[in-house]
Amino acid sequence: MSAGTNKIAVTVTDVVQLNELVKRFRFERSDGGPLPTFSGGAHTVVEMQDGDVHRLNPYSLMSNPMDQSAYTISVRRDDQGRGGSLFMHERVKPGDAMTISYPVNLFSLDLRARKHLMIAGGIGITPFLAQIKQLDVMNGRFELHYACRSEALGSYVDELTATHPNNVHIYYDDQQQAIDLENLLDGQPLGTHIYVCGPKGMINWVRGKAAELGWPREAVHYEEFLAPQSGKPFEVKLAVSNKVVQVGEHQSLLEAIEAAGVDAPYLCRGGACGQCETDVIGYDGKFLHRDHWLEDDQRASGKKIMPCVSRFEGKTLVLDR
Repeated sequence: MSAGTNKIAVTVTDVVQLNELVKRFRFERSDGGPLPTFSGGAHTVVEMQDGDVHRLNPYSLMSNPMDQSAYTISVRRDDQGRGGSLFMHERVKPGDAMTISYPVNLFSLDLRARKHLMIAGGIGITPFLAQIKQLDVMNGRFELHYACRSEALGSYVDELTATHPNNVHIYYDDQQQAIDLENLLDGQPLGTHIYVCGPKGMINWVRGKAAELGWPREAVHYEEFLAPQSGKPFEVKLAVSNKVVQVGEHQSLLEAIEAAGVDAPYLCRGGACGQCETDVIGYDGKFLHRDHWLEDDQRASGKKIMPCVSRFEGKTLVLDR
């Protein structure tokens, strides 16, 4: 089932410019009722009608998980992206009616852990804000290491250091400050779990170093929502629906399938959850796999594709949809 099948009508009640790249948005339920509770690390999918294009972008929830009066998200502006973040930054204002999905959590805290070691980069700080609020209620033990490009772009640094001065460590790239990852991981007590959210390079660095030092895979958690990239238009045949669909240059394969009136499952729309995995019946061309989900042998087989972020170049693509 798609996250998008469970929708909530909301009103934008506040928009705050945090710095030159990041804005914070506050949503309240349009009917005045309470929003569903969620757990730290959850995200919501925000729907945007951008001209003729219907966008659905996932954003981490950063508000208090137990506060049912409102949700808040932060959006980093990406001038090189396909337009979702620009829509949020330039078009969305207080009073606007929008639609969001029920919360989905692919990055939850493992409550069996004795300590939670959090490593964030840039806008990757947002899920940790909700997780820390959750741990505060539970008296959970945590340590946060947060890398930012500069003091000016350090979203929520003041809030975090004021509230948790002994648990939060900040690093600024322009001051040549860096996380001493090997010593950090090597000095953790038994029962610690690692959580990392940020750029792909940071996630790979933390996961690789943890594996090198012998950390169990189940103790290392990560999240990165990949934004679908633009590319050459291509055509796909949906065998079950008996439709031929054109995928535009700035449109994902999943968006094109949905625009054709065919329901396709999803949870994250960012290549991480596996929900939209689709069987390939036939093809003549090459795949541009960009997901976190498929194994290398699955990509090489030509039998699977993740339509939320991956593309195709060639003459023929037939999918089991």
